[in-house]
Amino acid sequence: MNDQPQIARDVATSTPLPPFAEPGVPQIRNINWPGTWALYQKEVRRFMKVQLQTVWAPAITTLMFLIIFIVALGGSGRTVSLNGEAVPFADFIAPGLIIMGMINACFANASFSLMVGKVQGTLIDYLMPPISVGELLFALAASSVTRAVFVGFALWLAMVAWPGVHVTPAHLWAVIWFGLLGTSFIAFLGVLTSIWAEKFDHGAAITNFVIGPLALLSGTFYSIDRLPPFFQGVSHANPFFYIISGFRYGFVAAADTNVVVGSSVLLALNLIFGALCYALLKRGWKIKA
Repeated sequence: MNDQPQIARDVATSTPLPPFAEPGVPQIRNINWPGTWALYQKEVRRFMKVQLQTVWAPAITTLMFLIIFIVALGGSGRTVSLNGEAVPFADFIAPGLIIMGMINACFANASFSLMVGKVQGTLIDYLMPPISVGELLFALAASSVTRAVFVGFALWLAMVAWPGVHVTPAHLWAVIWFGLLGTSFIAFLGVLTSIWAEKFDHGAAITNFVIGPLALLSGTFYSIDRLPPFFQGVSHANPFFYIISGFRYGFVAAADTNVVVGSSVLLALNLIFGALCYALLKRGWKIKA
């Protein structure tokens, strides 16, 4: 017995190794920052590889609205009344078009990832990595907000160079605050659509029958002060109205509604839709077999 190797004696007398964790038991107890960052980068690189289609094309299309409305409605000499303040029509419509382009890009990105995974059979790539539901939701929403920021910045650069349009922020905090609140809400709405949709037609239906009408009827092209009282009430029930009104306030220092009320509504919507997305992802509704 004395001839046994020292290594064998050490192994025999050492403390036994802890057993392997049960399958499905998470071993990363805190936030998995590397995993979340990797998924965020993957989503950003996905739309940046085709940035001509995902960033610049929406910016150019939205810019066409500005040109058409200025030329068709004589925007160079026309003004719009916002709470008694006369705002040049071009300055009035430009911020609304910027945030509308951001909304469309944000929803398109957020509603694509999980839905295309279902269609192509690659949904497992989102479910297998060691990241929590909250980290998955954060990465999907943050990448969509990033795409919206890129589109908004491209639109802003184009409008800065356009003669007769003034898009210098009067309240930069409002531009950032309502831009982030608005696109975050749209990102959660897009993720919710991506969870529910089983094919591209479902996503297109939400875009055409929900996002499009709400964006166009939100006061982007007109002030709700000119609407009858009933339709003013309908406009106040449209969450897109608060996004566009608050974002416009950041540029022209005037809005159709109180910015505090708008912030409260958007914060509540972010909490509600964020919690709903988290609950559905946690449950695996239409995600896990």
